[in-house]
Amino acid sequence: MEQNAIVMKNVVKEFKVLNRHEGLKGSLKDLFSRDYKTVTAVDNISINIKPGEIVGYLGPNGAGKSTTIKMMTGVLEPTSGEIIVNGTVPYKNRTRNAENIGVVFGQRSQLWWSLPLIESFKLLKEIYLIPTTDYNRMIEFYRELADMDSLLHKPVRQMSLGQRTLSDILAAFLHNPKIVFLDEPTIGLDVAMKAKIRELIKGLNKEKNTTVILTTHDMGDVDALCQRIVIIDHGSMIYDNDIEHLKHYFGSYRMLHLNLGDAGWTQILVDESKTDVMSVIADYQKKGGVKDIRLEDISTEEVIKKIYENADARSA
Repeated sequence: MEQNAIVMKNVVKEFKVLNRHEGLKGSLKDLFSRDYKTVTAVDNISINIKPGEIVGYLGPNGAGKSTTIKMMTGVLEPTSGEIIVNGTVPYKNRTRNAENIGVVFGQRSQLWWSLPLIESFKLLKEIYLIPTTDYNRMIEFYRELADMDSLLHKPVRQMSLGQRTLSDILAAFLHNPKIVFLDEPTIGLDVAMKAKIRELIKGLNKEKNTTVILTTHDMGDVDALCQRIVIIDHGSMIYDNDIEHLKHYFGSYRMLHLNLGDAGWTQILVDESKTDVMSVIADYQKKGGVKDIRLEDISTEEVIKKIYENADARSA
């Protein structure tokens, strides 16, 4: 039976946060204060991820995504619960865990700024003790997959943001890790480079069967890459299933676009189980006229937004 790449069982992570006071007197008082409150960043999350899956790990800012990833990579120890990554407890075996994972976190590059890319790759070869045969095979594979010849001898500082991101992703996969964590890999990139990086991630995942954990706010990344998404909010898991199930769950929703002439285009999210689309159009027609109509299935982005809203409503 195939072992799961990642197993989390009832994982909780709490932080003690000082209740700070205002002003100079308050700052002096805080130096000796023991007035702490406990904040739960991750609240009883359980998840199993199989080898080779690309999982979108989503949630609004402050939901607990980064804290979870830091526990998976061994940077943080959970307050309670169990985490096993590649058969290892990450925070107890940080070196061993690091040998089997790759990471790309935002704009924090693991490449040497002034050196040509190939020199960074050679240094990573030595750091990860990659056998020469495996290293050469990966470089050739990179040439085929990403047309890297023009970049290999270019200093990182002379690269565009897109080229650096692409190079960082290749560096994360160089030692053939079993799991790669990608945090906002396409942030700030143009449409063409986003498409290229998405194809690169898919190609590496397919060729190496690498498990990929993707955190992003770009739903284009999710639609292009993820077979499965996990959504957390306020530290708790609120969804874990594939995208098609997600869209089916909100299948009664449609996005209605109306051209109101001088007022321009407006969009209305319509729940057809409760409201007839034609009645919505008729209401706007009475108010001043509708010049054009477009009706679309709800996008992944709108579905995710709806889930957040429902989670907030339940919390309230």
